[in-house]
Amino acid sequence: MENNNKTALVTGASRGIGKACALRLAECGYNVAVNYASNDAKAAETVAEIEKLGRKAAAFKADTSDLKAVQGMFREVVKSFSGIDVLVNNAGVVDDAYLLMINEDSLTRSLDINIKGYFHCAQQAALKMIKTGGRIINISSVSSVLAVEGQGVYSATKGAVNSMTATLAKELAPRKITVNAIAPGFIETEMINSIPEEKREEYLKAVPLGRFGSAREVADMVAAMCSDAFNYVTGQVIVLDGGLSL
Repeated sequence: MENNNKTALVTGASRGIGKACALRLAECGYNVAVNYASNDAKAAETVAEIEKLGRKAAAFKADTSDLKAVQGMFREVVKSFSGIDVLVNNAGVVDDAYLLMINEDSLTRSLDINIKGYFHCAQQAALKMIKTGGRIINISSVSSVLAVEGQGVYSATKGAVNSMTATLAKELAPRKITVNAIAPGFIETEMINSIPEEKREEYLKAVPLGRFGSAREVADMVAAMCSDAFNYVTGQVIVLDGGLSL
């Protein structure tokens, strides 16, 4: 699947699921704009790995919750790559707390990055795709459809992502822009690996397929959503959780 003149922008692409998506899209022939918030070295690593795959790549530092920063990033991406064909909205934060322990600063940060950040990037992507069409893929979470204690704020933000996915899909369909979401369950990333072993085993028992997913599997679904096989699919949330939410 070669897309030699197409560009994908992946937010939060310096590590984890975002990095896996960036590399997978490069394998599919996309040039990749790597967005990141703070870690210059990790972003540079992602860029170097993409370039090894023979694709063009560049890193763009921007806090997605800051509209001006996002506008500036999209201008620079278009200047560097001549356009944007795919947006993977992935940058997000998880800051778990039970209701009575929720901190106001943490709440504001989660809402700003997980919801406003997605809107900012989707809006700017739509402006760039309005004449040519394109794909917007929002990374949601199984927590959007499954109640997990302590994840009230995170669940609310991901529920919002699911709702915005449907509405934006309807709004942008006449412009040949599809909008879909992927809701991963427990995925082997730094976050899961930092959980105490006892808790990991408890989580594992809850997954009918008996294993955690991989970031590559999420990236494979992103790649599929960018393929012709998904031309007629829009407004959908694909749950990728090994049966956890059943």
